[in-house]
Amino acid sequence: MEFFKIRRDIPFMRHALIFNVISVLTFLLAVFFLFSRGLHLSVEFTGGTVMEVAYAQAPDVEKVRGTVSALGFTDVQVQNFGTAKDILIRLPAQKGVSSAQQSDKTLAALKAADPSVTLKRTEFVGPQVGEELATDGLKALGMVVVGIMIYLAMRFEWKFAVAAILANLHDVVIILGFFAFFQWEFSLAVLAAVLAVLGYSVNESVVIFDRIREAFRRYRKMSTSETIDHAITSTISRTIITHGSTQIMVLSMLLFGGATLHYFAMALTIGICFGIYSSVFVAAAIAMWLGVKREDLVKGQTKKEGDPNDPNAGATV
Repeated sequence: MEFFKIRRDIPFMRHALIFNVISVLTFLLAVFFLFSRGLHLSVEFTGGTVMEVAYAQAPDVEKVRGTVSALGFTDVQVQNFGTAKDILIRLPAQKGVSSAQQSDKTLAALKAADPSVTLKRTEFVGPQVGEELATDGLKALGMVVVGIMIYLAMRFEWKFAVAAILANLHDVVIILGFFAFFQWEFSLAVLAAVLAVLGYSVNESVVIFDRIREAFRRYRKMSTSETIDHAITSTISRTIITHGSTQIMVLSMLLFGGATLHYFAMALTIGICFGIYSSVFVAAAIAMWLGVKREDLVKGQTKKEGDPNDPNAGATV
């Protein structure tokens, strides 16, 4: 399906150097913020107490948050969980204070504000568990990266594999840079969103790479940059339909999903926007800089002179 068809190829690769410089600067800024500010890790990673309480009537989350914050806890997380009457509270670990003492103190303050509140469950996430979650998350990220590289190298060519991985890591680091700069909470849900962005971004790269290979086969008089421009231009309509519909869904989660889905949707929103940019202006451009050519993708598939299906029959490669 195509909403529109562009008759004239857009010269994307003519400005590839400019876009790559912008990408490098953005990437370096993200790395700088990661090292200077670091990530604001959630209770799952740092350790702390998780409480789930229920009210007879739907409470005002802001008032509940104010009640808990007044106890002296820093970085308190209060959000609806399940129904409007259920509240999830996450308290960071404190030196010299046990999880039981934290939960008892918090529940007493909540009961003083609203006697109908009841404690449904309380859990303690130790720092050791948080460290294991962080390690396992990095392992998962590494396995995804390696798997994508192997897949692309087998399906296309190693230059495309390198280009796609650099573009995808560009997306991941920029997402992390946003979370470091604004000190948004980095939780397991956000980590899941980052992994989803990796798969989502590589899908767009694969579509463009497929079109590049197809264009190499059909238009044998085109240069490499002209072939890449044609491939990208021919996928614009598909990109608008696919990414537009996905972004609408993610924005719905961001605007109406509440605090539980907020940062998950935020990571996806950033990832989708930069995923489109990186697939077009980073992955394709890097493949061009690496010297990808027709012979890399069309090996042993030359057409006979005079082939009626070849629009450039008789051309010499």
